[in-house]
Amino acid sequence: MRLRPSSLPRFVLLGALALATALTATPQATASPLPDLSTKPTCFDAGVAGTVEEQRLDNGVAGGPSVPAEILARSGFDRQVALFGKLLCAVPNRAAASALVRVQGEVLWRTATYRAQHPQAAPALPSTDDRGLYWARISMALALRQWHPHFGLGTAERAELIRSLEYSSRGITSTRYSPGVQKILVTGFDPFTLDADIRIGNPSGANALTLDGQRWKVNGKTYEIQTVVFPVRYTDFDESMVENALAPHYRGGPQHADLVMTVSQGRVGIFDLEAFNGRRRSVSSIGDNNNLWGGGTVNAPVVSPSMPAGPEWITSSLPLARMAGATVPAQFRTRVNTSVLEIPAGQTLPVRRPDGPTPGSIASEGAGGGYLSNEVAYRNTLLRDLSMPAGHLHVPVLQFDVANKTAITDPTYEANRDQIVQGAHSVLRTALG
Repeated sequence: MRLRPSSLPRFVLLGALALATALTATPQATASPLPDLSTKPTCFDAGVAGTVEEQRLDNGVAGGPSVPAEILARSGFDRQVALFGKLLCAVPNRAAASALVRVQGEVLWRTATYRAQHPQAAPALPSTDDRGLYWARISMALALRQWHPHFGLGTAERAELIRSLEYSSRGITSTRYSPGVQKILVTGFDPFTLDADIRIGNPSGANALTLDGQRWKVNGKTYEIQTVVFPVRYTDFDESMVENALAPHYRGGPQHADLVMTVSQGRVGIFDLEAFNGRRRSVSSIGDNNNLWGGGTVNAPVVSPSMPAGPEWITSSLPLARMAGATVPAQFRTRVNTSVLEIPAGQTLPVRRPDGPTPGSIASEGAGGGYLSNEVAYRNTLLRDLSMPAGHLHVPVLQFDVANKTAITDPTYEANRDQIVQGAHSVLRTALG
């Protein structure tokens, strides 16, 4: 099913196209007509294999057609993917390629946040569906990997273009605040465990898309919210993506944030406010989105090679007790989670501590576990000013109707996602007082 171009904000598409046309034009060229998106671009080598994550673009359910393709079509992002391919084939040189990728990445992000904050008419997927952005980014990354421009492209140059796409399409390059406001930064994550169910979304990502650029009035103060969505990949964390995204908002100056809350998907039915963040990785039951493992176990947790120096445990500075009183939809509850798994000082086996870590212990699992949720929380709170609120929220698991085994969406799934987003908004608003 293909949606009309008008299913995406027209001002975004036209603005992107005008800029992209300027970037790809030679000095002697005249203005070009809109690219024909119905014809297949010719500057790609489909024989170049994508990453594990990119190879899922063809995956369906029970041997059926591609789920990512249906999500892209029903969210309208298929047109941006097609446009990106056409524009790549028209790029005259490396400088224009660099500018084009950065601009198209930011356009993808702004289109996704605009879409998330404006109602969508059937048969389009609902506005809060985060999956279109994810699969569009994956499609565009694969296009860059398979692109063979006439001017040639080295391995390092290609990697830098993919990195530019990642940062610009995740909101990292556009977290700029207006003067005179209280500054709030909220993060989310991509979908993950896609080998278990290719249809999965991530409500923390949906929450981020609905909040980006919003202004809230709370107790007479104006709060402006900027958001970022992180990948579920160890490699990006090892390359300091979290620090690159958040550190500019912990430095002094007009972009210094007043509150930073990282968010991820946790357990069924609960908004968990994680009190203690551990330094180490220990999850060995699942890999990341490229099916890579962090290298640790609960008996032998490991530290990321890029982790800055810091203590074994860091405590959240969010107003947890107040946030636990937030009003959330009736099927959910909110709690302050203080339980950790530690290896006590002088011992070798992990012990569960319901009230937090003991002195000198090694972090096996923070309150938020031993996966990337705990790690983003630790990296965030390690960066913060000690006097400012920063910490992590786990939102409930997003679930399909139990009878739905093949459709990419259903009323239960959509209502569940909207209710989780509603609850996450309430928790954040309560944090602001």
